[in-house]
Amino acid sequence: MARIKPQTLLLQSKKKKGPTRISVTTIILCNLIVVLIVLSLLATYRHWSRRSGDQGETGLSTLEDSDAFVDSKKYDLPGYAIITTSKGSITVELYKDGSPETVDKFLDLCQKGHFKGMPFHHVIKNYVIQGGHSQGHGAAEDWTSKVKPHSQSPKHEAFMLGTSKTKSDGKGFDLFITTAPIPDLNDKLIVFGRVIKGEDVVQEIEEVDTDEHYRPKADIGIINVTLKRRI
Repeated sequence: MARIKPQTLLLQSKKKKGPTRISVTTIILCNLIVVLIVLSLLATYRHWSRRSGDQGETGLSTLEDSDAFVDSKKYDLPGYAIITTSKGSITVELYKDGSPETVDKFLDLCQKGHFKGMPFHHVIKNYVIQGGHSQGHGAAEDWTSKVKPHSQSPKHEAFMLGTSKTKSDGKGFDLFITTAPIPDLNDKLIVFGRVIKGEDVVQEIEEVDTDEHYRPKADIGIINVTLKRRI
């Protein structure tokens, strides 16, 4: 049997262990794949960043344009409401801290469109204007006969926004706007806001002609309510 020379074994070993050559085409393809992966990751990041921003803007736009209600755990609740009436717009500041439950109910009803088309069915000069879907007598009309002329009780100031305590269901959520400082109505009225713009509109509604039951002779009411986080 012929012996293999040591030099031949060394050459064969080097051939087996030598690195495999990588073609230029393979290197280019690998680089292209890496670049595509990086670009894909960047595009995905930008997409989700833009989507998150759009969602935030959409939430604010919805509030301002369509009487929407926002979960207080995720966003700040609206602090203002613009009540558009057939006589003009009334801007009110909501007492989120002073009357949180009533404000929450008001915002929820705004979302449901409860106040759209609501008429002002009682108008009492130098007292209040009352809007609601109930056309029965009572509420503000009854209060006038119970007020003590020389009461020393605290007073609700003019242009305060409130609702009746006697009705807790959605249909009974009437709106009251005082037109003058009036004796204490804490047993009847929950104040949850005040008019900061549009006092002249309130006064114009107050001056409409009414019958003997304080009901306006001409139709007058709320067209829409728009919520805002800031003015």
